[in-house]
Amino acid sequence: MKHLSILVLDDQCSASTMSCIIGAYEIFTKANSLWKQAGKGQKFKVELVSAERNDAVAEGLFSVKTHASIADIRKSDLVIIPSNLIRTYESATKNNRALINWIREQYKLGAAIASMCSGAFMLAATGLLDGRTCSTHWSMATQFQQLYPKIKMESEKLITDENGIYTNGGAFSFLNLVIYLVEKYYDRETAIHCAKVFQIDMDRNMQSEFSIFSGNKKHNDEAVQEAQELIEQHYTDKLSMETLSDKLNVGRRNFDRRFIKATGMTPLDYLQRVRIESAKKSFENTRKTVNEVMYDVGYSDTKAFRTVFYRVTGMSPIEYKTKYNKE
Repeated sequence: MKHLSILVLDDQCSASTMSCIIGAYEIFTKANSLWKQAGKGQKFKVELVSAERNDAVAEGLFSVKTHASIADIRKSDLVIIPSNLIRTYESATKNNRALINWIREQYKLGAAIASMCSGAFMLAATGLLDGRTCSTHWSMATQFQQLYPKIKMESEKLITDENGIYTNGGAFSFLNLVIYLVEKYYDRETAIHCAKVFQIDMDRNMQSEFSIFSGNKKHNDEAVQEAQELIEQHYTDKLSMETLSDKLNVGRRNFDRRFIKATGMTPLDYLQRVRIESAKKSFENTRKTVNEVMYDVGYSDTKAFRTVFYRVTGMSPIEYKTKYNKE
């Protein structure tokens, strides 16, 4: 029988942390029950594991009792890191630093590691993600990239799977990760049954359509901040990046370099994201056609608009409008 550790943090947790812990525990318990009913025994011993065997409390509202401490677990086969408030090793409490070190050692011993939502920050603090791909909640992607430049952030993905390390997107998409892991460790039939019982859409692999673009302005480059403001005010115009850099008295190559360093994307990508975010709102709230919206946000080439829209959202403009406009 394999061992599954669902980590319980020493404070630095929220209601989302508790949701991840409870959801993962309930679904894996159900998968175990189905496996036993099929005469295959019990796949996992599922335990809630903390640095010290203490009750965890979130926001003064929720508490959870743990089964074991890390000192009790010599070897685990799968470790799940729930969403949490840890951003770096330095920001972790003493007990959560101990958990970070334990995660690293368990991976070396052969355990697979899975992080949920902002749990990716805790996983990144172990160093195990360096040089690998990762996902997290779309709203945290820029902050993550700035803290961990050695990790390739792919926030459009709902799940990443690389060398025994799994990460996933934000909020309740952790349920999709759990179903993915059930299929990986049990079988497709068990995963489908669990998905039906808990009413979870299977095989969803993108979170792009849920993202809301808000350019990162938490930096100290005043020229880039001015460029961002100009793009956001004049995105419907025919904006030239050369003209924009000239207006700011910054050479084009240096302008691109500084913009990428400050925001995590090129000026052209920034312009495209601003335009597509505006298009999404029009599709959600108006009766305008795809072509009308396209012209409104600054595009004149239908193919280019559809290509960029799909790249950003993972859906075509008409698919997006059909799904999100109630009329």
